[in-house]
Amino acid sequence: MNELRWDPTLREWVAYATHRQDRTFLPPAEYCPLDPTEPGGFPTEVPRESYDIVVFENKFPSFVLDAREPDEPGSALTPTAPGRGVTEVVLYSDDHGATLAGMSERRIRNLVEVWADRYRELGAREEVAYVFIFENKGEAIGVTLHHPHGQIYGYPFIPPRPKKELEAARDHREAHDSCLHCDLLAEEHADGRRIVHKGEHFTAFVPFYAHFPYEVHVYARRCVPSIAGLDEDERRDLARALKRLLPGYDALFGFSLPYVMVMHQAPTGGRDHAGVAHFHVEFYPPNRTAEKLKYLAGSEVGAGAFIVDALPEATATELREAVEEAKR
Repeated sequence: MNELRWDPTLREWVAYATHRQDRTFLPPAEYCPLDPTEPGGFPTEVPRESYDIVVFENKFPSFVLDAREPDEPGSALTPTAPGRGVTEVVLYSDDHGATLAGMSERRIRNLVEVWADRYRELGAREEVAYVFIFENKGEAIGVTLHHPHGQIYGYPFIPPRPKKELEAARDHREAHDSCLHCDLLAEEHADGRRIVHKGEHFTAFVPFYAHFPYEVHVYARRCVPSIAGLDEDERRDLARALKRLLPGYDALFGFSLPYVMVMHQAPTGGRDHAGVAHFHVEFYPPNRTAEKLKYLAGSEVGAGAFIVDALPEATATELREAVEEAKR
C-alpha cells in the first residue's frame, strides 16, 4: 500500500508504505541482495557475476507508478491521495566493502552521469514533481544494507525542505534581483574561513548556519538549476570535489564517517526555476565528535529548531585540515 495523507498543521504530505516494514535488514555479507550473483550462489537483485554501476527499481518502494486510490478517503481537511511516484536504487560498485570515499574519481565521474540521466528520465514522467537523489551511509544513519548504494525518489510533490528553500530563493530573487545561493557562495568566498575545498567549478564549505557540526554544502559556482544542466567540465569538477571531501570526512576521526548526502535542484513540473533553483549537494554527518552523535531530540524534532555544539568556523578548520591530510 502506497498512500499520501495531508497534514494541514504543517501543510505537507506524509507518505505511507506499509510493505516496507518487511524490507531486508542488515543481512550477513554473504546474503547481501545488492552483491553480484555468483554462479550457484545466493540469488541477488543483480543477476550478473560483476557490474560497474547499476540502477533498478526499489523492491520495497516508498512510491509506485500504479498506486491505487487509498481505501481511507480522508476528509476535506485531511485528504488522501495515491502514493504515485518512483523509487530507485543506485549501486555504486559490485565491491560489497567499498565506499564512495574510496572509489576513484573516474568512477565518481561516471556516477555523476548516472545521476544526471536519472534526473532527466524520471523528471520527464507526469507523476514526478521532484527528483531527489540521496545516499544514507552508516548504521548511525539507520541504513538497512551496507553495500555502497544511494537512492533516487521521484516524488509526486515537492518535498517540504526543498520547497521551503525554493520559496526563500524566489523571495530573494524578487527582493534583490539575484540568486540566493550565488549570494551565499559569494559571502563564503569573501570570508574564506568556512571553505573546505575550492575547485574550478564547485566549492565545498561548512555553511555559516550549519545545522550539524560537520555539515558541508557543495555548490556549483555557476547558477545552474539541476545536475542535468552541468557541462562536461563541471561534472568532472563535481566528481573531483566529492573525491576531495569524502576521504577528508574519513580522515577527520580516523574511520568511515556516516552521513546523509542529498541533492537540491529544480523541480520537474514544468515551471521555470532559472535564477531560483541552484544545484548543490548537502552532507549531514551525525557525529559531533569521534565518539558522540548529534541526536535530533526535543528542540530539533518537536520545535524544528536546531541547537549545535560547535561553531562552523571551528569545524571547517578541522575538516579542511583533514581534507589536506587525506590528499597526501
